[in-house]
Amino acid sequence: MSKNDKMKEFMENMPNPDAIFQSWWPFIIAGLAGVLYGFRSWARGPKCVGGSKLNGKTAIVTGANCGVGKALATEFARRGARVILACRNETAGKEAEEEIRKDARSNNVVFMKLDLSSFKSIREFVDKFNEKEERLNLLVNNAGVMMCPEEKSADKFELQFAVNYLGTFLLTELLLDKLKASAPSRIINMTSAAAGLGEIDFDDINLKESYTPGKALAQSKFAVMLYTLHLAERLKDTKVTVNVVNPGIVNSNGHRYMPFKTSKFIRISFAPFVWFLMKTNEDGAQTVVFCATAEEVEGVTGKFYKDCQEAKLEEKMQDTELQQKLYKASLEWTKVDKKE
Repeated sequence: MSKNDKMKEFMENMPNPDAIFQSWWPFIIAGLAGVLYGFRSWARGPKCVGGSKLNGKTAIVTGANCGVGKALATEFARRGARVILACRNETAGKEAEEEIRKDARSNNVVFMKLDLSSFKSIREFVDKFNEKEERLNLLVNNAGVMMCPEEKSADKFELQFAVNYLGTFLLTELLLDKLKASAPSRIINMTSAAAGLGEIDFDDINLKESYTPGKALAQSKFAVMLYTLHLAERLKDTKVTVNVVNPGIVNSNGHRYMPFKTSKFIRISFAPFVWFLMKTNEDGAQTVVFCATAEEVEGVTGKFYKDCQEAKLEEKMQDTELQQKLYKASLEWTKVDKKE
């Protein structure tokens, strides 16, 4: 059979275009595509399209060398802020500094080393920051770890509790004077849905007898919620606000200990679902950008936000006695001397 005959036979076996478009299939396919697109847009969450500029303001973003933290630092720099990238990894931090300067077209981006798992590192960071910087208008406690194997921090605390909560607590407490002097200022802490499953085990804060990665994560994020509300009450007579954000499920390096990241087979198999169902880093940054820049949240404090709007707080998070108990214990754990 010649090439012409093969081509003729092929064309004869092709579906009739007119018949195709006279059927329901185009409408079914278009409808399905629309539903999938709509679901993907919903999963990504709303965008913060407004908000004020940050010219003349200084912001600290912890964990800003990658993920949501890097997206936040880039956006703040674009809005005119002086941005301090507070990161543990010096090489990654300096690379991020260079990339953000280029992307945001701003030279007002500075890396400073900070390891939230070390009280010594936190104190050294604060000393250097106070020495070099005149103001602090925005503190975003973004850095954290999740679902990691059991491990202790430099100060002998369970790692997730040390980084996600105690590091956030100590850094914030040591920077309060600078935040008050620079007011109006905003503090934004990060939590997750796991907080709703958390409890504070004061008798075994390191979970020696009952450690699981999920339980440790839940305890640390619940502690962040309690601390945020307690701090908001302490600062109610100042012009420093403090709120807490759940960025949603973001496809970031924070999930590096999860099976869909650690197993090559699972990573490849679930890649389409991960892309479809999880937010990008820029998506995950939107609610923090809203809380950091929106004029309507100026002066608003002690609130929980998700998808750029206020969300409901669980009753156990509003337990003032538990908040106070955690605060006093945290002062002892971190050796912070407070007169109040």
